[in-house]
Amino acid sequence: MKATIFDIERNSYVDGPGIRTTVFFKGCNLRCAWCHNPESQSGFSQMLFYKDKCTGCGKCKEKCPNNLESCELCGRCALYCPHDAREICGREYTVDEVMREILKDQSYYETSGGGVTFSGGECMLQIDFLEEILKECKSHGIHTAVDTAGHVPFEYFEKIIPYTDLFLYDVKSLDNEKHKEYTGATNELILANLEMLLKSGKAVWVRIPIIPNVNDTEEEMKKIKSFLCSYGYPPKVELLPYHAMGEHKYAALGKKAHAFSVPGKEKISRLRKLFE
Repeated sequence: MKATIFDIERNSYVDGPGIRTTVFFKGCNLRCAWCHNPESQSGFSQMLFYKDKCTGCGKCKEKCPNNLESCELCGRCALYCPHDAREICGREYTVDEVMREILKDQSYYETSGGGVTFSGGECMLQIDFLEEILKECKSHGIHTAVDTAGHVPFEYFEKIIPYTDLFLYDVKSLDNEKHKEYTGATNELILANLEMLLKSGKAVWVRIPIIPNVNDTEEEMKKIKSFLCSYGYPPKVELLPYHAMGEHKYAALGKKAHAFSVPGKEKISRLRKLFE
C-alpha cells in the first residue's frame, strides 16, 4: 500500500502538542483561495520551477531527455540544477518508509509529549493508507493527530477514530455561500462532521484561518463560537492569521496567487479574546 506525500517535516511545534513530525499528504478536494500550500492540491507529483533562482546555466535542458519540451518527472533537471530552481513535489511512500522517518524522533515525542500529525492537502482522501499508518503509530505508543478540513464522508472518520488521539479541524466560515465562493465547496458536510466528532467526545482542536474581508469579523467569530458551544466546546480554538509565505509556490506552479492583506495584530488579539 502506498500514498503520495509531498513533505515530512520534523521538529514541528505548531501541529499539536509537544515536538511533532508532520506528514503532508498530497491531494485536496477544497480550493481555498488563501491556501499557502498550493502544491498540496493536486494528488499527483508535480514539477515546481522557481524562476527567481534560475541563472539560465542550461544544465536542466542539457540533462533533460526531452530537452525541456515535455516533462516525465524523471527528476534529472532537479538533480543537476546547481541552484535548486527545480523541484519534484510529491512521491509515493509505503507505510514502512514513512514509519522509518517517524521512529527516528520517537525519543523526542516521549520527552515532550509530542507525536505525529498527518496533514495535507487532505490526508483523509487517502484513508486506507492513513488508517494503516495510524495503527502502526499506536502499536509503537506514539501520540497521533489528524489535521483535516473535514470535507469527506463521516465513515472515513469512523475508520480512524480508534487510532487518532487528536483531530485538528479547520473551520473557515459558517456563511455557506461565502464558503463555497472561497473554497469551492459548501460547508454542510464539514459542519455536520464536526458536530458528530464533537459529540463523540474525541479530542478536537478547532483551527480558524483569519482572512481579511472573508471571515475576519467579530460577527463571524461569534457565530463559530455559538456553533461550537452547541455541540461541546473544544479544549482549544486556534486563530491562524493569513500570511503570504506561499505565494512563491504559486509562481513555481505557473499559477497566480489570490491577493489578501495580512491581518493586523490588534485585530487578531481582539478576535482571540472572543474565544477566551
